[in-house]
Amino acid sequence: MTSSMDPTKRGHQGEFPEQAQAQPAKTDETIPRPDHGEESYVGSGKLTGRRALITGGDSGIGRAVAIAFAREGADIAISYMPEEQKDAENTQDWVTRESRRCLLLPGDVREERYCTEAVQKALDVLGGLDILVLNAGYQKNRDGLENLETSEMDRTFKTNLYGMLWVARTVLPHLKAGASIITTASIQASSPTPDLLDYAMTKAAQVAFTQALAQELTPRGIRVNAVAPGPIWTPLIPGTEWDTKLQTFGQSTPMGRAGQPAELASAYVFLAGAEASYISGAVIPVTGGRAF
Repeated sequence: MTSSMDPTKRGHQGEFPEQAQAQPAKTDETIPRPDHGEESYVGSGKLTGRRALITGGDSGIGRAVAIAFAREGADIAISYMPEEQKDAENTQDWVTRESRRCLLLPGDVREERYCTEAVQKALDVLGGLDILVLNAGYQKNRDGLENLETSEMDRTFKTNLYGMLWVARTVLPHLKAGASIITTASIQASSPTPDLLDYAMTKAAQVAFTQALAQELTPRGIRVNAVAPGPIWTPLIPGTEWDTKLQTFGQSTPMGRAGQPAELASAYVFLAGAEASYISGAVIPVTGGRAF
């Protein structure tokens, strides 16, 4: 096996430099720049003719999924915060290079009206939806439960849960047999840490949502699954407000490093495509060797 195939030698090696961002964080300010598969992902037509809505599709995991889906032949709509316009336009550029459509839907998934209107616009412009990726998320370092403000709980729960439910509820009547819903969960769902208490709660709830909804929709030919990332280097990480933990981010995994967004994209492509036709209600860990 060559060193390029050794998973422990890929991606960023060693510590990350000190840095901090306000959320929503930006790709250009994230050092080193995350790898979304811009130069590496090669498609093979697995999603030709499909139409996907990806929440939080401007950067990080969402961008990697958008690029991969486009290279597999899908048209894309992405939701994102208005402050992330530059990142969204960059993602759009990568998608349109593949001669695929990319609809930009700026707004805040904490607002029910935005969620319903964004879905309707995606349906109108793309002519329907076949894939829904519920990826938008928010996390922040917590210094003890006694210091967790209600406004921060609201932000976490509304971004990670309410928005997910509002989007899925609006999309659902328009999905046909063969459609796929994919939730971005987390290793935090099964191995929570106190510094991400509220975030971990939402990720556990997302797993329950995925498994329950799969039981409801699978008989209708609509599959529902989740991807559970481990420590993945995205703009969200410098925006989490960690101190010393940031430098060693990902080093506690068996692979000894953080993952890159590009390393998750194939999991989403697999779950969205025909190769996963007998998989529903599953959670696929992409965790650098950590047990889910």
